[in-house]
Amino acid sequence: SDLLQIGSGMHEVGWLDKAGTGLLVAIISVLTVCFVFSAVSGVEKGIQWLSNINMVLAVVLAIFMFVVGPTILILDLIPTSLAAYFEELPQLVGRTEASTGGGDVAEWLSSWTVFYWAWWISWTPFVGMFIARISRGRTIRQFVGGVILVPSSVSLVWFAIFGGTAMRLKEQGSLGGATTPEAQLFGVLQEFPVAGAMSLLVMVLVGIFFVSGADAASIVMGTLSQKGSFEPDRFVVVFWGVVTGGVAAVMLLVGQGKGDALAGLQHLTILVAAPFVLVMIGMCWALLRDLRRDPLIIRGRLAEEAVEDAVIAGHEKYAGDFEIRIGPAQDEAAGKPRDDRDGKDPGTPPPAP
Repeated sequence: SDLLQIGSGMHEVGWLDKAGTGLLVAIISVLTVCFVFSAVSGVEKGIQWLSNINMVLAVVLAIFMFVVGPTILILDLIPTSLAAYFEELPQLVGRTEASTGGGDVAEWLSSWTVFYWAWWISWTPFVGMFIARISRGRTIRQFVGGVILVPSSVSLVWFAIFGGTAMRLKEQGSLGGATTPEAQLFGVLQEFPVAGAMSLLVMVLVGIFFVSGADAASIVMGTLSQKGSFEPDRFVVVFWGVVTGGVAAVMLLVGQGKGDALAGLQHLTILVAAPFVLVMIGMCWALLRDLRRDPLIIRGRLAEEAVEDAVIAGHEKYAGDFEIRIGPAQDEAAGKPRDDRDGKDPGTPPPAP
């Protein structure tokens, strides 16, 4: 879909009459060279640089649309959408074709909700390993905040800006030129100043998104191919990068650039991801058990129990007039510090051999 969006952008800005299959294959070839080079350069260089560039460009695009678009509507949509999300989430999670009676809603659930559940489940081995690698040394709280909370908040603002702008243009009857989903964003940009420059910015963004995602996948597949190697060989990374680009080109040629092959790929994704749901459930249970046995968790639990026991004993023995100190354990009989490991005075020298 990224490639189709780039081709649609070239058509919308008037560079081409039609983005044919040959052009899309050429775009795939260029992007494949880019992400193979990025993957070979390593996570700390190529991927990090591309991610930072993409983040800056995305912020520039969002600020531009927020300023020139319906700013008041966008500000109203953010709290409204957030409240509606939490209100309707339980119903949306449990909604199936049985509750909709078929029709357009059932088709929507199949092509959007179910597909994207399966899509992200199928991506979990790659995304999970890559995020775990770049998050090494972080706490679980930092990981959850950086992987779930921050992206979700950014997505909320992003959809409020561009979705709100598109809805306002649709209400005004101004959004009618774009005929495909890939061209909708460019159709929105055509209604505002410097549309050509912003459309070019979007194409660059989409291209970098494709490159950064594909090079991360190449590195992860290289890691899996070499039994978890933290730094897979460059040849292996290049091989998987070329294979990824080749598969994209073949799927595009099979579908004649119309997305027919992509529709088949969607169904295949759902079938492949379904068994992996059981694996994910097992991984969640394994993570929970591992955390319960973590030394840090155990020390924290023992510390809480020790403080609680000390407070209870202090209230019972001294009627609440006591203080808690930390020091070596005392031998109750002699009143001397003792070593908990052998019950002896820690100052007693070891026996002679």
